[in-house]
Formats: sequence, C-alpha cells, structure tokens
Amino acid sequence: MAEPRRVIATDSDDVLTARELDLAATSLAHALIRHGVRPDDSVAVTLCNGIDFVIACAGIWRAGATPQPIDPRLPPADRSAIEQLGGFAAMIGRKPETPGIAWLPRARVSPDARQLPDLASSCWKAVATSGSTGRPKIVRASAPALLDPDMPVAPFLPLRATQIIAGPMWHSAVFTYAFRGLLTGHELIIMRRFDARRWVELVEQHRATWGLLVPTMMSRLLRLSEAERAPSRLASLQRVLHMGAPCPVELKASFLDWLGPSRVDEVYAGSESNGLTHINGVEWLERPGSVGRAISGTVIRILDEQGRELPPGRTGAIWMRRGEAPAYSYLGAVSRRDEEGWDTLADVGRLDSDGYLYVHDRADDLINRGGEKIAPAAVEAVLESHPDVLEAVAFGVPDDDLGQAVHAAVVLSASHTTADALRAYAALRLRAGAPSTIHVVDGPLRNEAGKIRRSSMLERTDQHHPLTENRRTP
Repeated sequence: MAEPRRVIATDSDDVLTARELDLAATSLAHALIRHGVRPDDSVAVTLCNGIDFVIACAGIWRAGATPQPIDPRLPPADRSAIEQLGGFAAMIGRKPETPGIAWLPRARVSPDARQLPDLASSCWKAVATSGSTGRPKIVRASAPALLDPDMPVAPFLPLRATQIIAGPMWHSAVFTYAFRGLLTGHELIIMRRFDARRWVELVEQHRATWGLLVPTMMSRLLRLSEAERAPSRLASLQRVLHMGAPCPVELKASFLDWLGPSRVDEVYAGSESNGLTHINGVEWLERPGSVGRAISGTVIRILDEQGRELPPGRTGAIWMRRGEAPAYSYLGAVSRRDEEGWDTLADVGRLDSDGYLYVHDRADDLINRGGEKIAPAAVEAVLESHPDVLEAVAFGVPDDDLGQAVHAAVVLSASHTTADALRAYAALRLRAGAPSTIHVVDGPLRNEAGKIRRSSMLERTDQHHPLTENRRTP
C-alpha cells in the first residue's frame, strides 16, 4: 500500500483512508465467507450513499464475489423480485425479503486482518434495472474484477481526480465511474443525496476536479442564483461528465455557457456497455443535440424497421457493435445481440455525414398519435424550457380515435402558471405533438439517477386533477 494515510473517501459523517479501507474490506470479506459466500457468488448491496457503500463493495471483491447494488428505497415487492432473480448468497444493508439469503445489516464488522488469498470474480459488477416496462432485469458485466491502476479507464475519466459523487451509487454509471476512479487514485467526495447548493459548496470546499451529473441535476444547478453558482466557486473543476438521459438543447447550451464548453463531456452508453459515444462541449456547440461519435472500438449503424441500413440523416433504430465478445449477460431478459455482435438499447436516432449520433428517444417510449411517432424527450425539453416548469415527463395514454394521446406531468415552481399558458407555450413549439392534457404533481418525477418509468405515469397522474381537460391539440 503506497499511501496508507491518504484520504480516499469522504461523506457527511466521516473520512476513510486507504489503510482503513484495507482493514474494513478484509474484515467484511472474512464475515461474508463465514456466511457462506464463495468466489463468483453475487452479494446485494442495499445501502445509501456513503463510506459504508465503498467498504461493502471492496469487501465483496476481496471475497472474490460480485457486488450487486440495489436501490435501498425500492418497495418490498420490487426488491423481492430482484432477489429471486439474482440468487444472492448474501445481502448487506436492508433485510432480505427472500428466505435463505444471508444478511449483514452493516458493512463495518469486527476487525479481522488475517490475510486472504488474491481472488477476482469473473464478473466485476451486476446492476439491476426495471426498464420502461417495470419488469426487473439484472445486467452482469462480462469483465472480471481486475484493473490496471496505471491505465486510463476511458478518455473522459482522468487517472487522478477529486471526484464528487452526486448521484446514487446503486446506479450503473455512478457505480462504474466512482469505483473505476477510486481504483486509479481518485478521492471520492460522496453526497448522501443531490442538492444543488450543497454540490457547489462541496466542489468549492474540497477543490473537486471531476464529477458526473444527469440533466435534472444540471437544470437545478442553473436555477441557483448567480451568486450561489458564481464561476469562481468552481475554479477547481476541470471536467464534468453528463449522461444517463437525453439533455435538452437549451439546457445544454445554458450549462456550457455557465461552466465553459471545454470543461463538459457527454457520453451515450447503457449499463450493457455494448457501445458508447463521446462528445465534448466545443464539438457540441458545432453540432447541438449530438451525443458524439463512437469511441473505444464502437461501430454504429442505423436500421429501418425491416433491418436495412439507413444513410446519414435518416432516423431509425440505433445498433452498435463493440468487440467480438459480449460485454454483458442478462438475468430476467433476452439480449438483442445478434450473431455478428450487433446490439441495440432500443433507442431511435440518426447519424450525420461525419458520424455524429443524435438520439431521439427509446423506441418503446415513442407515442403513436394517429400514426405520427412523437418522442417524449422532445415534449419534455420544450416544457422544461418554460421558466416555471421544474420537471416534465411526457407519456402516451390510450385514445379511441388516435390510438394514443400525448399527456405530460409537470412539477411547477410557480403556482400562478395557468393551464392555457403551458399548452399554448408547448403548442407554439410542438404543434400537433403538444400534450393534450397536463397533470401537475408534487415531488420529483424522476428518481435520484434521473430515470423515469413512463409506464407508471398514467397510474400516478390518475390521482391528480389535470390542469387541462382532455381535448385534442388542433
């Protein structure tokens, strides 16, 4: 251990040094082995953000097992479905819903420094996702739990950094970059939950140099007062990466104007790591709305509904290929990967003549209004550009005449906003694609990772009175 006293993680309650992590991970590994955990077993982690989450995953790896982070706030029925699917040997955090799973309520256990053999699970991580349908699935990485700490993980992730963790560590992207960063020399500044003012304070206090955000976080940061988000407070920040959800063009442009285009990266990828693209802020200003060009051996093509490749500028299903071997396997779902290695996340988009990708939305989420395919992300971008709309989610509902009608749920910052004003604002920009009904709801529409399950929105909005009556947009 080269720097045993180096602080490697900080949360709101504690700090963790390299030596302390080494002892805590070894102790937990011994406890897991006593509870029957064997090499290549899966161990669920149902902890909130914090140092204990770091210890839990490090201890699981040291035992030769695979960590499976799970949202600790999931309802019992949802967690039970994932437990049964995952076949976990143990769970750290919340008590399991399923009998037969060994339970450790905490990651910190009695010290046990006895040396353990070097073990590396054949799968370095497994993450759970419910997708737009609500059916749970688990994405298991094909890569083993091995990493060269002297090799860059990705061109947009520095080898050394003070990384601020703003999102939930159970989310695939946050988990990946937090732990890949930790293992190459990052110091982690862990937020329990994202708060825009606190994020700026922590960047300033810890001289943070790198961080991952999602568009909802970016929007909340830009809503701070000019004094609260003064650029001088973020002088240490070298780069910010955003991903995880489509970013509205107006939001991205405002964010670049605030932080500076040379300090902002965007990546398009999924938990499956079956392909990825990258674009920096300078490139984006030349191609607003793009998520960049393929990197890390990725090849992209756009296919129509008959599987024929489309030329640049035409919209279709996005298919990617990255290497000969699959980067993942599913539990609870069937991979779309074909025999030649082409795979899709079921997203719809287009390539331009220079190979830059533009993502419109998920194919499963498109609203079919009288034969016209409407992308919810486009509706949401327009609604969220209204100064009184904090958050918006668009979704389709059954309609006897059109097949589906466009609805939207919004969270407002001003109660005086009228239904007609919102509808007129959207109709002016979207015409027939504007929502016919707008529902006002309390609280966030997306989870901490910026994700939304649109299939649940109809049930949720049935409990609220819409701002507008269900009438069609002319």
